[in-house]
Amino acid sequence: MSKTEYEELIAFHPGCYVKEIIEDMGITQSEFAQRLNTTDKTLCKLVNAEIPLSDDLAQKLAQMMGTSVKVWLDLQARYTEKILEIKRRKALDEEKRYLEILDYSYFRRLHVVMDTRNSAERIAELHKFFKVSSLSVLGEKDFLVACKTAVPDVTEKNIVSSNAWIQTALNGAEKIDCKPFNKKRLQNYLPEIRTMTLQEPSAFFPRLCALFQECGVAFILLPHLKNSGVNGAVKWIHSEKVLLAINNRRLYADVFWFSLFHEIRHILQQKIKETFISSDKAACISCADKELEADADRFAGDYLIARGEYDRFVGKEPLNENCVRIFAQQVGIHPGVVVGRLQHDGHLDYNQLVNLKEKYEVQID
Repeated sequence: MSKTEYEELIAFHPGCYVKEIIEDMGITQSEFAQRLNTTDKTLCKLVNAEIPLSDDLAQKLAQMMGTSVKVWLDLQARYTEKILEIKRRKALDEEKRYLEILDYSYFRRLHVVMDTRNSAERIAELHKFFKVSSLSVLGEKDFLVACKTAVPDVTEKNIVSSNAWIQTALNGAEKIDCKPFNKKRLQNYLPEIRTMTLQEPSAFFPRLCALFQECGVAFILLPHLKNSGVNGAVKWIHSEKVLLAINNRRLYADVFWFSLFHEIRHILQQKIKETFISSDKAACISCADKELEADADRFAGDYLIARGEYDRFVGKEPLNENCVRIFAQQVGIHPGVVVGRLQHDGHLDYNQLVNLKEKYEVQID
């Protein structure tokens, strides 16, 4: 086709004008090709918009028709420009469905995109923020979060939003200056991190962030992004810096500290090529090694409450508020962490002793 149309846009290939000239002259394409000193095949491809107008053909057409070379080169330039505009418009229209999936207000509240209602401007803002040429990249199931799309409850919305959340965390990590990763230093800080369960967030959070930076860990606490299902993530940025990101949804003390120590264990495993995703959806965990996940779960549970002490405690009856408080004080842990462990292991119903489960309020910059 010598012209391309999309909505109100029309791009005329130079071959369209050549075809009109041939018709006006009342000769065959073969004769015109001979007059133009080119092959039938080349002329046929030009007329059918299969090849661009070359400088050589532009020169020959100018000489044959008594025009300037610029006339023909301008036709090609305008065609190329219009085709690019059509492609951009089509791509923009296709990307609008990703814009509908992503909660733009989420990123606006984080002050990482411009406040605008214009779809094209929103898409452009998200291109810059996510560092992608197209939002469709976020829909690729193996981009940042490896999701098994064969699992029925994993949708395109989950994949797009999960990738968006991880990239948001990575962008935040870039702004955090860290010392080179030091596994030994991080291990030495673990006892201090555990004692933070007894402190208020206003006291422990700044110290926790600074401590992680000393160890080469960029710690990010992000708001929940609708449809993402991601609760936490560990991803190595390079061999000397690692991202540890946690979702602030349902930020109860027991959930926060278990999640934190779970992700710390993944860091200590030092699987640099792996991306670990803790997700509501089992099909959206990027680590293929289930043993690494089980190891992280065991480490988090047993570091917060030593297995021996915990087993002796649950052997006692009854498990009431008073005994939970006493035990928590004895082992130096937040009583909400004890309640969370008991609920998870089935020793308490999830509606029991909920008054001991403190919900944190952390101001995210």
